[in-house]
Amino acid sequence: MTLRGYELFNLITMVKPQEEKTLVLVKPDGVKRGLVGECLRRIEQRGLKIIALKMFTPTREEIKKHYPNTDKWLRGLGEKTLEHYKAHGQDPMKELGTDDTLEIGRKVSGWLEEFMISGPVVACVVQGIHAVEMVRKIVGNTLPAKADMGTIRGDYSVDSPTLANLQKRSIHNVVHASGDPDEALHEIEHWFNPQEIHPYKRAEEDIMF
Repeated sequence: MTLRGYELFNLITMVKPQEEKTLVLVKPDGVKRGLVGECLRRIEQRGLKIIALKMFTPTREEIKKHYPNTDKWLRGLGEKTLEHYKAHGQDPMKELGTDDTLEIGRKVSGWLEEFMISGPVVACVVQGIHAVEMVRKIVGNTLPAKADMGTIRGDYSVDSPTLANLQKRSIHNVVHASGDPDEALHEIEHWFNPQEIHPYKRAEEDIMF
């Protein structure tokens, strides 16, 4: 089996913890609010490296391939949405016409796709020690109300799933960050080709590591 260029690149660098990679997308709301620079600043300030960067308006097909869109993933979306409806006394049958988690997941996935193709996004590959975990800490909890102050979502997003569900749209939470190394590998390969990734050494690395 022939390895794609980036898979080979990952196998070569995987032995070095400081070269772990993850993907960050500044979503359309983050771009429109002028938060791209702030998001990148926080990542670099933490000692992580941005080794690939570009802006584009994704197509629906590209977004569909970005997310897993498996029945398991869709049911997960549906379950979380159903929990929010019940927690706030909302009737999913009245609001969505169904209480089936898979069907709800498909609806929520559609809202997410609409949001992600509504304007340009900025994608970057971030590299560094525990890059996946560190970036997740920097961006904060997916739900803005649960995101700690000092994180990107905690400081810049005030949206809620309750309001988003009522308006039948995706939560506006500024950024996306890969959830685990496998997800990061898939997402980086999806949005970047090997020629767009530029490893380099930051000036302070000899002191930091």
